[in-house]
This record gives sequence, structure tokens and C-alpha cells, in this order.
Amino acid sequence: MKRAFVTGVTGYIGGSVARRLLQEGYHVTGLARTREAGERVAALGMHPVVGQIDDRALLSQCARAADVVVNAADMTHRGAVEALVEGMRGTSKTLVHTSGSSIVSEFGEGELSERVFEDDTPFIPDPPKVASVAINRLVQGSARQGVRGVVICPPTIYGRGTGLKRDSIQIPALIRLSLAQQAGVYLGRGLNTWSNVHIDDLVDLYALVIARAQPGDFFFAEAGEARFLDIAAAISRMLGYGGRTVSWPVAEAVAAFGEEAVRYSGASNSRVRAARARRLGWAPKHTSMLDEIERGSYREDFAGLSDPAR
Repeated sequence: MKRAFVTGVTGYIGGSVARRLLQEGYHVTGLARTREAGERVAALGMHPVVGQIDDRALLSQCARAADVVVNAADMTHRGAVEALVEGMRGTSKTLVHTSGSSIVSEFGEGELSERVFEDDTPFIPDPPKVASVAINRLVQGSARQGVRGVVICPPTIYGRGTGLKRDSIQIPALIRLSLAQQAGVYLGRGLNTWSNVHIDDLVDLYALVIARAQPGDFFFAEAGEARFLDIAAAISRMLGYGGRTVSWPVAEAVAAFGEEAVRYSGASNSRVRAARARRLGWAPKHTSMLDEIERGSYREDFAGLSDPAR
């Protein structure tokens, strides 16, 4: 039986990937921060290891014992990645690191950018993203140390997770803001655009990458894109507000959530194309995030919380 080690196993991505590996016959070990979290992991049929992402010796030990390692805990934690690479050095085993397309997001004010990035498009990361890009390159470069290191870089992820954590961060956060405002909320003019991918399709890509990718490969994971103005309108219709939307001034959002979170996320652009993933054979089945918001899992979870009459 093949063995997999997953960090972030209690999270949205890591939990969903771990469930898929379990279904494919892997013995899955997951890093859990507390005994209680470990019990929840064990209830899914996985083997929990209680520890912290900072425990380099533990991570190296677990990585050495696995055939496949999926790092989905923290894209910015260099020490964890170094520990995983150290544990796998010289084994030719597979390390899949989870990054995020914010590495190519552009400091934004809610306006549209025409720039679109493919997997091999050269770019110079903005200062807040330099460390994450360096970690990606560390994973890719681990091929020179006898590790089959691969990076998957998703944009906005949507849909219902299959692990312990059901929801991502971005869309539910926008829905909650919209519930508070009784209208779909966007920043600035809302013309800024992010690519997106459904969690089920993303999990399919992990499985495909584990089976077929070459050492050092980098994959954007994208199956569509949407403007934030259109996302706000779809949320509004789903909540029963008739498509009513409202612009939140960027400066007010920055005061509430911080500059990096707003200008490199909710008010920015991150437009990518998953060319290499499609050449590998990836064929995403979900291509409309707006449809998922209006008629899918978000309607099931949130529509009953609104009060359009107020």
C-alpha cells in the first residue's frame, strides 16, 4: 500500500486531497495541531500525527516514511518545506507544494488588468510575494536533490470541500459582507478579475500531477475567471436581493482588513491560464463559479440567512 503524508489535512484543500488519496487506496497520515483535531482526522480513516508545522524533525520523519507528500498547510512557511525536502532527499519520491496565484496578483483598486499569466510567463513578484515565489522555486529545484518536487498554484477556489473543512475563505467572506449590507459587495468599480477553480477539479489535478508530473513542474489551476462586480451580483441574486450591489471604497476596506489583504486580493487582478495542466490531461468539469454561487452549494448554505424584505 502506498503511503501519503498531508500537511493541512484539517483544512479546505488538504482535507479534500487527503480524502481523494484515501479513496485511491493510500494509507494517509495527516498532521494535526491538537489531539482533538487528530481524533477528527482518525474518524475519517486516516492516521493522525499530532504536531506543529514548526517541528522540522517531525516533518522530515513523516516525509521520509511517505511515498507522496502534499504540503497544503502554509504556502509561506519556508522552514516546513525545507524540512519536507530534507526528509525526502535522494528518494525520488513526490512532493506536491500548494502555492496560490496571489504571487502574480497586481496591486489593485478595483480596475481591470489585461495581464494574463501562463505557467512559464516570466514575472517579478511584488515585495509581499517574494518569499512565496522563493519557496515555489525551492520545491521545483528539489529535483536536483533527488525529490520529485512539483508546485500547484490555484487562484480563487470555490465549492464544497470533501474533508473536515467544507468552505474556502474568499466566497463565504464576500457572502457575509453582502448579508451585512443587504446587497452584493465589491471594491472600487469591481472590474478587477480573478481566475477560479472548483475544489473537485483542483483535487483531480492533484491526483493527475501525482500520477504524471515531471520533477520541477509548475501548474496554475484555472477553469474560468470572473469580475468581482459579477460575483457581487450573483451573490445578491442568490441571497434574494435582486442583483442589487454596492461598492465598498478601497480605503475603507483597507482600514478594516489591511492593505495586503485588500490590494492584493479583493481589489486586485490575478488572471492565470492552466496551459500545462491541460496538456497533462486535466479537464475541469466546473467552469462557472457564478453558477455555483447562484444555484449550487452556496445557495444551499446561505440563501436562508438573508432577509430581502429588510
